[in-house]
Amino acid sequence: MSLPPPSPSPAAPALDGLVARLRAAGCVFAEDEAHLLATTARTPSDLTAMTDRRVAGLPLEQVIGWAEFCGLRIAVDPGVFVPRRRTEFLVGQAAALLRARAAAGPRPVVVDLCCGTGAVGAALAAAVTGPAAPAAAPPAPAPRIDLHATDIEPAAVRCARRNIPPAAGRVYEGDLYAPLPPALRGRVDLLVVNAPYVPTEAIGLLPPEARDHEPRVALDGGTDGLDVQRRVAAGALRWLAPGGHLLIETSERQAPHTLEAFRRNGLATRLVTDDDLCATVAMGTRPPH
Repeated sequence: MSLPPPSPSPAAPALDGLVARLRAAGCVFAEDEAHLLATTARTPSDLTAMTDRRVAGLPLEQVIGWAEFCGLRIAVDPGVFVPRRRTEFLVGQAAALLRARAAAGPRPVVVDLCCGTGAVGAALAAAVTGPAAPAAAPPAPAPRIDLHATDIEPAAVRCARRNIPPAAGRVYEGDLYAPLPPALRGRVDLLVVNAPYVPTEAIGLLPPEARDHEPRVALDGGTDGLDVQRRVAAGALRWLAPGGHLLIETSERQAPHTLEAFRRNGLATRLVTDDDLCATVAMGTRPPH
């Protein structure tokens, strides 16, 4: 993603004033946020407007227009779900499976459901290509993927198409599997999903940045938070290739129920966690025969 050149950082007194204003508004990482705002703004008036939006409660990523995710700058438009740091664990687990799949055959088919900004799909495409290897190291394999992404939210789809341009993959608007090309049925090597999993009653407990400025459809997972996950699991077997994998981000408390939904729909299951990121990923695999 290309960004306009940033403006020079303001002088120290001005930056100190910016930090103080952000801190007074409740920004815990006021110094870091001030630096990002100052280096992203193109003009002083732009900086003032961006600071006003941040102080009003908009998520920082929506204000500056991007989020750092898996080493990438992901475009984030106002009103779109902001990719979370813990979701990098989902990408890491998916990338490991994808590299093994790519080494064993032709270009793998990857579907990113509930894609939001397209961050997961974009990061997977970058991960399997890999950064440049050190001169002393053997070159890393660079498999390419056949990437497809879907989301029901029109604003998210527009944003995802910026992060996943046509040369990298296709982004569709619609509910879960519905907009996918029928030709993908039974051919998907990897289904990766960050579906909404916040229970409806808990929406009001979310930070205002999420509760007030991200779409409800990207947060609300129904009474127990698992409505969308169950629907994903119910359709997975029709889309996965033999031996293909379904990976869903979930919570530690909800994980047993997510895995049970996988098992009820014919998938072998595994659970992986990362304590540092407070991340939990449920894995389901279609039997190879």
